[in-house]
Amino acid sequence: MERLQRGGARDPGCRAWPLFALRAAALLLLLLLLRQASGHPQCLDFKPPFKPPRPLAFCAQYSDFGCCEAQRDAALLERFYGVTEHLDHAAYAACANHLQDLLCQECSPYAAHLYDAEDPSTPVKTLPGLCPDYCVQVWQNCRSMFKLLSQDRELQALENNMAKFCRYLALEDADYCFPHLLSNKRLTQNLGLVTADTEGCLQLCLVEVANGLRNPVAMVHANDGTHRFFIAEQVGLVWAYLPDRSRLEKPFLNISEAVLTSPWEGDERGFLGIVFHPKFKFNGKVFVYYSVEVKYEERIRISEFRISPDDMNSVDHRSERIILEIDEPASNHNGGELLFGDDGCLYIFTGDGGMAGDPFGTFGNAQNKSTLLGKVLRINVDNNDRGPLYRIPPDNPFVHEPKARPEIYAYGARNMWRCSFDRGDPHTKEGKGRLFCGDVGQNKFEEIDLVEKGKNYGWRAREGFSCYDKKLCLNSSLDDVLPIYAYPHKMGKSVTGGYVYRGCESPNLNGLYIFGDFMSGRLMSLKENRATGKWEYNEICMGTGQTCVFPGFINNYYQYIISFAEDEAGELYFMSTGVPSATAPNGVVYKIVDTSRRAPPGKCRIDPLPVKTKSKLIKFVAKEKLIIKTPTERPKLRTTTRAPARAKATAEPPRVTTPDWVQQILTLLRSQNRVLMTTAAPKTPKPRKGGRAGGRRGQRRRNRPTSAPAQPRNGAVRIMNSNVEGKDRGRVEIFINGKWGTVCDDLWTSKAAAVVCRQLGYAFVIKATKKAEFGEGRSLPILLDDVQCSGREKTLLECTHADIGKHNCSHKEDAGVICSHEDVTETEQ
Repeated sequence: MERLQRGGARDPGCRAWPLFALRAAALLLLLLLLRQASGHPQCLDFKPPFKPPRPLAFCAQYSDFGCCEAQRDAALLERFYGVTEHLDHAAYAACANHLQDLLCQECSPYAAHLYDAEDPSTPVKTLPGLCPDYCVQVWQNCRSMFKLLSQDRELQALENNMAKFCRYLALEDADYCFPHLLSNKRLTQNLGLVTADTEGCLQLCLVEVANGLRNPVAMVHANDGTHRFFIAEQVGLVWAYLPDRSRLEKPFLNISEAVLTSPWEGDERGFLGIVFHPKFKFNGKVFVYYSVEVKYEERIRISEFRISPDDMNSVDHRSERIILEIDEPASNHNGGELLFGDDGCLYIFTGDGGMAGDPFGTFGNAQNKSTLLGKVLRINVDNNDRGPLYRIPPDNPFVHEPKARPEIYAYGARNMWRCSFDRGDPHTKEGKGRLFCGDVGQNKFEEIDLVEKGKNYGWRAREGFSCYDKKLCLNSSLDDVLPIYAYPHKMGKSVTGGYVYRGCESPNLNGLYIFGDFMSGRLMSLKENRATGKWEYNEICMGTGQTCVFPGFINNYYQYIISFAEDEAGELYFMSTGVPSATAPNGVVYKIVDTSRRAPPGKCRIDPLPVKTKSKLIKFVAKEKLIIKTPTERPKLRTTTRAPARAKATAEPPRVTTPDWVQQILTLLRSQNRVLMTTAAPKTPKPRKGGRAGGRRGQRRRNRPTSAPAQPRNGAVRIMNSNVEGKDRGRVEIFINGKWGTVCDDLWTSKAAAVVCRQLGYAFVIKATKKAEFGEGRSLPILLDDVQCSGREKTLLECTHADIGKHNCSHKEDAGVICSHEDVTETEQ
């Protein structure tokens, strides 16, 4: 099934068009129809603009942000001298400024648009596109210099015909012509900042790095200069990848026979963590965290392996030494993170032992310092070839407390899933060493913690900022530390901790803590306000419109966000899957990219040390594609952040294909002024053991929805304007189980509104309205609340929502829509 459908009617004769004609048509349509699109800064190398390392001497106006560095600036200056030496004094006085302006447009943040070079298949013009009035002015005074600037014979032949000459230099997209683009607020406002939509959602893009993985739970690097990365699957295999994303056929580690897990969706047991010793380059040691069964008892095991003396891409499986084992009273809440701190110690993050509410003992495991469950542990594994396998750091906080385990560094954790140390600001090192953790909640809240030595993080007394066990919560001796951020289960039900971005390639993201939610598929971020010390929240969406229209970039991902990772250079990644089963090969690794600003060319260059390989290399083949929505596209097996229909654990993941670059341009044209459905993060039920991850997924009818039938079926909708049935706008009413009712506007977005509009036969949604804008439906019950859609569902019942008839709202919050019949596709033929 295709991810993108080639919409619109076709002339039968089009099938015989040559490729160049299709490209020409695509480019023409692109230029004609993207005039109202938001700005799309792009350089002539088809990449985002950047801030030059030092000010430019010739094209100084682009010293803060543009497409040139000092070397290119100097080359343009040389070209300027080469032209002006052929001008007499009068011509120089009249034309020098114009000449400089024209040459420096190569440095403009919109250079690709000025030179009609928005993609690699487009021939680059020799001169920038000029606005008609400016062209006339330059032609009248300086037309003789154009033959010195351009070798374009067609342009030279038009030199004496002003109208044809200026028409030749004009851009179809007049917004980008020089010099008017300099005063176009839509193009210049917030230039170089992270793109955000009207609701403040940061629009980022992705690059696919690896695929076909079975629940990829971790991705790590060896910090040995090779820039390899290693991806662990929940079943107990770890794969080695080279910097070019090719994978070695032989696993780096295979302990699948020892690892305890199952094909059940949502099974938390398995291979859960891996970390390389900071001195791996010298001692070859790797540490792993996995579930095992010993004499019918479940345990978590921390083991040490050594690299094989014969193969730097494989461990010696005979070298395993068990460092630590902890009994697990239940099958869930197994923790799983392993990290080395700047102090050289190994940090181990354990869950509270499982079940609900930490029911073990008087106060639960997490508050009991005589057990290792529900804790952050800190041990010293250096120089352990002789003597004890690990030692207790003398500055651990509870070494002198008789009843406390000396390994404990911090306590009161429920199930910390994915933690990370901040590398610190690349220049000032501010923030270096801070320890961030996502702690999965019980019934109401998920939280992000800053973990510090000796601190109590509150569970089971507290969940997020709220009391869970009120008796414990009111105990004055609790002295717990509150999270830096907590969010309710309306937003997600299982936090996945992330990283503070400290990479080189996306400078705008520096200092942004990026994390996600396993269940809802939300990507989220926190940024510390240094003035107040508070952390400010922004959701992360996938880029819409032209935001991600760069070669190799995509704007969609599988829903279940399992883990985050850094590579050796500090770039940020996350892993997700469409089927959360340890045996389903649906996992993909994505690199996070900001297209609003990149680092200067060459700044982020890496020179990996050579890697000797003995195993066959499997070349990476990307399978994910940029998604551009059209109302005529076929339904798909999966959405941006929503899992597909349940498949057998060993089934091949759904394969999707998209058109080539030209077809993507054509599709982009058809998508303008439409609601793009690539960013929603729907709320979904928690997967059950042996069961579905919740409801029907991806099973959509192929026929386009029509207006409501005479006999309403479950999920049918109508729109009412006060008490009169509306035509294209009104309050949303839905028919469920034999009665009509309203929908609350909690979480109501344009994605859900698009589902309603398509049901009623409208191709487009103009607005998702809230607060009973079209009147209150007081005579009807409220049937749906907390509706979250990806935009591709056939009815609102296929979206995630609260139980039918259950709500925490009033009719003052009745949701509505404004739809439209405007068909952009028809105007494009």
